[in-house]
Amino acid sequence: MTRRTRIAGLLATAVAAGLALGAGIMTASTAAVSPEGAYWHTRVIHASEHPWQFGTKADPYRLTERQIIEDWATRDGRFWTGSRELGARPISAADEQAWQRDGSPGKWSESIDGKTVKLSTQPANGHVTPNRSSTQFFLAGQRLTYEEVQRLPADAERLKDWLRQAGRVHRVPENGLDSWVTSALPLLLHDLPAPKEVRTAAYETLLTMPGVRAAGQATDALGRTGSAVVYIRQGDKNATTQRFIVDTERMMLLSYGYATDNPDRQPAGRDETTVVEAGWTDAPPAVPALP
Repeated sequence: MTRRTRIAGLLATAVAAGLALGAGIMTASTAAVSPEGAYWHTRVIHASEHPWQFGTKADPYRLTERQIIEDWATRDGRFWTGSRELGARPISAADEQAWQRDGSPGKWSESIDGKTVKLSTQPANGHVTPNRSSTQFFLAGQRLTYEEVQRLPADAERLKDWLRQAGRVHRVPENGLDSWVTSALPLLLHDLPAPKEVRTAAYETLLTMPGVRAAGQATDALGRTGSAVVYIRQGDKNATTQRFIVDTERMMLLSYGYATDNPDRQPAGRDETTVVEAGWTDAPPAVPALP
């Protein structure tokens, strides 16, 4: 769980603007609730398409690399991160057939084009370490205590205003504030121990952002069904499509990922993260178990 340096003077600016601890917004928020365990815990499986191809030029195939990442956070600001490589595997059924024709290798040292790689189908041992540089939760460029997370705005419009003001304090250009807000909102749906009312406001806000649309029901990699939200961001040379699947009963993120449409890169880059668990637990930090 990445943490950054607190912005100097942020709380004073936020109070003056009616944010963070300001009464004008905090009255619309839910009251702080007691945690239901010793640790706020998330467990995700991250899968990313390798940029290069393998096999032979006449019969190539693509691989995806997978990793388990787990984070633990206590109410008083102690953090741990665990990770474990799960090994590479063919992306699609067609890729698997080409891999089998290649002799089903368990390791790769170079790509078709001769680029040096170090890939294996076998999982690694993994590790877990405390993150001593982090003492608070992180959202939209500022550090928050557990109590401040509980007091985030539980109203969609006020939450958007809060995030936009945090962006201004972080010196985000005005024309970049919408992207700033959109990128921060999914964190409230799994990464931070926000109350359900705040998560609901985050989901409602996400649907109002430019380039974002509801996309019906969808199923994640674990077979769970939720509401899909698509965000298309147009760059100078390519467009990136982000897709989120949200369990709207619990207001928790099930998965998120992106695909980049770049004519200079074949195949296009893809990245998918499945949120296996997000919630309170009493189980202490440990090396991530295999799925």
